[in-house]
Amino acid sequence: MTEHVEWSEPEAGAAPAGAAVTPADAADAARLVAFGLQPKLQPARDQEYADLLRRYREDPPFARLTDAVATGLGLIVLEVSPRAGMAVTAAEDSVFAVRMGDYARRTSADGSDRFLHGLAHLAVAALAFPRPEDLADDGYIGRVTVNGVDAFVRQACHRLEERAARQGENTDPASDAPGLEAAWRVWARRSATGATKDARRLAGSTTGIVAKAVAFLTDSGFLQRTGDDNGGTYRTTARYQLQVRDMAGSAALAELLELGVVPITDGTPTLLPPEDADDLDLVADAGLPFHSS
Repeated sequence: MTEHVEWSEPEAGAAPAGAAVTPADAADAARLVAFGLQPKLQPARDQEYADLLRRYREDPPFARLTDAVATGLGLIVLEVSPRAGMAVTAAEDSVFAVRMGDYARRTSADGSDRFLHGLAHLAVAALAFPRPEDLADDGYIGRVTVNGVDAFVRQACHRLEERAARQGENTDPASDAPGLEAAWRVWARRSATGATKDARRLAGSTTGIVAKAVAFLTDSGFLQRTGDDNGGTYRTTARYQLQVRDMAGSAALAELLELGVVPITDGTPTLLPPEDADDLDLVADAGLPFHSS
């Protein structure tokens, strides 16, 4: 026989005595977290979801209970709002965290190319939100293309190669060393599109790797596909902006932005040809969203 225990918050600022948490409250909190784990679900299209979001914002004890449920599941609450819904991300030790093995299975990716897939995701984030003000503006919508992301990474590779040469480092590609420095070496020597008899891009080509990354982000509710130009065009969602904010302090993303391939200025977006474009093995119509100074 199981004894029923009523929950209460003893800390300062908690609900008054007598306002014990009921099983129905716990069920509603868990339901809201469950909605948050469905990233493509829009609150505007689900009345129950919208009602629970409103309760979260207007009922502090319920908000604390929901946060506790999320924490117990290894989830971090990024934002709760009509625009983003119940936006959560998985902590590293959460059962909901996506491991490289899981990613490889879901995208049919080659696990041996894990650094290239990681670099593709970093590049999408850096291109989608190239300036701090873009990341901070809730109304900002980033746009990326598959070919543009590949071209951006190849320019980053070029900058890293130049830096390594200045510092007297070995610039030969090496696939067994971890980190951004190793990834650019492998990316630089990989074909942009590969070749098949019917002219389709190869899955292991760099545009194929980027295509897997943006498809994964679309399935996860972080991007929305808007067209087929330039290998596929995509726009960001509020959830993706929150995710990138959460990872903005990562050393790899900071290093990628500091290369200056996408200058962080007050510039108006314009298409400018990259320097030494002939050396970058760019696919046609890369469509890089550079900013003029």
